[in-house]
Amino acid sequence: MINRTYRNFGAASLRVSLAVGLATVSLIHGQQPPKKTEGSMTDQHMDEMNKRGDQAMGFDHMKTSHHFLLANDGGVIQVESNKARDKGSSGQIRQHLRHIAMMFSKGDFDTPMLVHAQDPPGVEVMKQLKAEISYRFEQTRRGGRVRIASTNADAIKAIHDFLSFQIKEHMTGDAAEVVK
Repeated sequence: MINRTYRNFGAASLRVSLAVGLATVSLIHGQQPPKKTEGSMTDQHMDEMNKRGDQAMGFDHMKTSHHFLLANDGGVIQVESNKARDKGSSGQIRQHLRHIAMMFSKGDFDTPMLVHAQDPPGVEVMKQLKAEISYRFEQTRRGGRVRIASTNADAIKAIHDFLSFQIKEHMTGDAAEVVK
């Protein structure tokens, strides 16, 4: 097929056609929502979760990007505005994440429960071991992050369970294991 195409269009045309085709595939792929797998949530569930999330977080999820990253000692919740000039979203993100760090350190996980309409996995252990887990807010250029850390193996497992649930629910595409 390539030989026939090459003969019909010539080398220059083939290169242009391949470049346009690859660019189109890249564009389309970048705009597609994550593929649903067996057992993934319904569109209605996702819509309801996003509405609850926008209300609980105080910013529009469509203007921001969430990431949940696992680390050897815990992990990170990171949220940033999609546009550098969106100072409103950046400020709302920072306010929300400061509040989350404070609430989680007290063992208060009401916000994730409200967003997801259930207690995420790991929350009960994180509540029980709250004195052994630190939650530190850090500002980023477009928002912020909450660094969650512990030296307790049970707490780290609970943090990983919590963050893995967030990755799946929000369909972020983040790795569900520690990336070095």
